[in-house]
Amino acid sequence: MRNTATRVSTVAAVVGAAMTAALLGPVPAHADDPVLHHVKYTVGASQPINAEIYYRDTQPPNFGEYSHNPYQYSPKAVAELGPGKPWVLEATLADPQDWAMVVATKNGHDPELAAPGFVCELRVDDIVVATDSGTKGVLCSLRTW
Repeated sequence: MRNTATRVSTVAAVVGAAMTAALLGPVPAHADDPVLHHVKYTVGASQPINAEIYYRDTQPPNFGEYSHNPYQYSPKAVAELGPGKPWVLEATLADPQDWAMVVATKNGHDPELAAPGFVCELRVDDIVVATDSGTKGVLCSLRTW
């Protein structure tokens, strides 16, 4: 009799847990959730310069949305760069392979500063995945299109 009572209480516990789960609703499948990646953009210059920096910190839902209005997804920052004075931005993207991007150029025309010595670095999940350097501008990106 004792064995039967133990089985009945075990079955009751399992049925109770199943009913509770059914009342709470479906649990979202974690396998369907996108993996988010930490993206870090760093732009610098070897000489003081006022720079325009376009970057992507928000991922568009698809390429069509992006192509209709790329500047909605690529905001611009104006930053004073120089030795020991980089511009840094951190973002979270689900698909940095296609969407992580930073580009920098001189802001305006300054004939006295022809080569500010731009540099950029793109990190994804704390791994350097792209670098660039240039006299007039730089582009750090992984995109394949």
